[in-house]
Amino acid sequence: RKTRSIRSIGPRGLTLIEACAALTVVGVLATAGMPSLKSTFERKTLQGLAAELAADLHLARSDAVARQVGVRVAIHGGDGGSCVVAYTGPADGCRCAGASAPVCEAEATVLRYRFVPASSGVAVSANVGSLRFDPRLGTATPSGTLTLASASGASVRHVVNMMGRVRSCSPGAGVSGFAAC
Repeated sequence: RKTRSIRSIGPRGLTLIEACAALTVVGVLATAGMPSLKSTFERKTLQGLAAELAADLHLARSDAVARQVGVRVAIHGGDGGSCVVAYTGPADGCRCAGASAPVCEAEATVLRYRFVPASSGVAVSANVGSLRFDPRLGTATPSGTLTLASASGASVRHVVNMMGRVRSCSPGAGVSGFAAC
């Protein structure tokens, strides 16, 4: 019978140089992926906000018919971000005051509002001051386009026609889930 010698096994692990090299490789890979990650985050934020704004427009139209009162949707932009407010009352009856609740005149009532901070990378704009949904037929006056645009250039448009219907699209089909404009 043979006996085997037992070798001493020293401590295993990384040397300082190997650890630094591994951290450098991880850092380079993480830095290379940051623009892609930021773009993906912006695109997902844009998709989510576009879906929420479309729902808000549909609800404003439904509220007008259900409450039998005209409902307006207005977009207000500023340095801190964009505000979308649905309200009853005159054309300039409500104004957004940054991230806080909109300020309305006595005869105007806020139904809902959404503040989109500039830090989200998405801005909301419109080609009209406000849209008004008619209480009898749900029609919109005037027709208009609400645009959500990300800092990277992707955008989604919500086109509200005279019948009050909302059609959503993305220029060049740049945002998945939306038809091309």
